[in-house]
Amino acid sequence: MLQSTIGRIQGLQASDPIIITNEEHRFIVAEQLRQIGTKAKIILEPIGRNTAPAIALAAFSAMESGDDPTLLVLAADHIVKDVQAFQTSVKKAIEEAEQGKLVTFGIVPHKAETGYGYIHRGTEVSLDVFEVNQFVEKPDYETAQKYLDSGEFYWNSGCFMFKASTYLKELQTFSPEIYLYCQKSVQAIDYDLDFIRVDKKEFMQCPDDSVDYAVMEHTKHAVVVSMDAGWSDVGSWSALWDVSDKDEKGNVSIGDVILNDTHDSYIYAPNKLVAAVGIKGMVVIETKDAVLVAQKNNVQEVKNIVEQLKEDDRAEFREHREVYRPWGKSDAIDKGGRYKVNRITVEPGKKQSLQMHYHRAEHWVVVSGTAKVTFDSQIKVITENQSIYIPVGVSHRIENPGKIPLELIEIQSGSYLNEDDVIRFEKN
Repeated sequence: MLQSTIGRIQGLQASDPIIITNEEHRFIVAEQLRQIGTKAKIILEPIGRNTAPAIALAAFSAMESGDDPTLLVLAADHIVKDVQAFQTSVKKAIEEAEQGKLVTFGIVPHKAETGYGYIHRGTEVSLDVFEVNQFVEKPDYETAQKYLDSGEFYWNSGCFMFKASTYLKELQTFSPEIYLYCQKSVQAIDYDLDFIRVDKKEFMQCPDDSVDYAVMEHTKHAVVVSMDAGWSDVGSWSALWDVSDKDEKGNVSIGDVILNDTHDSYIYAPNKLVAAVGIKGMVVIETKDAVLVAQKNNVQEVKNIVEQLKEDDRAEFREHREVYRPWGKSDAIDKGGRYKVNRITVEPGKKQSLQMHYHRAEHWVVVSGTAKVTFDSQIKVITENQSIYIPVGVSHRIENPGKIPLELIEIQSGSYLNEDDVIRFEKN
């Protein structure tokens, strides 16, 4: 969905995107960008502080060279089926933003939806562009139906456009603390590989607030541009079922799925066979970490499960089986008391940091590709079906000098196998 979001701005003469993401997701984001050949600034939030501070970081970053660009602010988890209609609305918004307006995009509603906030439009200032009368919280069904019948309300898309300086000026006026701490945060940035880290101490003092509450509900310069582009804010699995193509029984199935007497359900199985018998209106999500089974109408309550995982300090909350790194990815396919088995992928031209371990030895077996291995002061090249053993306490790293991905199996053995048993001699 991140790739799709970037793809739908192609042809708009946009500069390289600025991605705001949590530090935990940095390598996933970098890998998604690498797959589509997109360069971007990736700014890492040390902690989530909602959309107003995130946009402020982007605005300060965009202006650091003295420019004052127009920012198109998009969430990475939206679906837009009609890209041409989307771009038409964006082009209308550019004209308004360049005149100092703060533009929000209002989605033309097609049903009484209780899961979205609404925008009440006011006077029309140009074709399909209106003043904003009011931002409205998520309504009950009866109120949502009244909004739909009136023809004066849009769904709040959470997408915006404005000049960077315009946003920062309004932010400083209506939410000065957010402005101050974001400004301080970007005054001591640290470049880490392809990532930009802001000052953690300053950013953690920043208030947590959305752009709607912090700026848009207070400014006198807000306008709404109508958009009818097959938009959906995919905030849940049930919402994804709504916008996906279905079979003749109303099912959406992805991956290795067998269905019997199953209706109106969403089954996602990218890793192993999932068979569903006699179910209706269900969501079944199989991942490498866990399996979720829920009624479609109750999927929002998954947050309660997440809280329970957190309270119980479950490993599933703290870490994923498959993790992305700047050099590729690692998939923990098996583990026991004194061993752990990983499937490692190293992308062409990439290498791990030089490192060592005090409690574990490692045995690498190449499945495909070519590995250039450094251990102590030696360098050895191994290829398919060859292996190498790295004893405890030996500095080492693996590199892919080839043109295709390097795939290998890593067997760790020892008395302590946690990831904090690593001494890195370089940044990773």
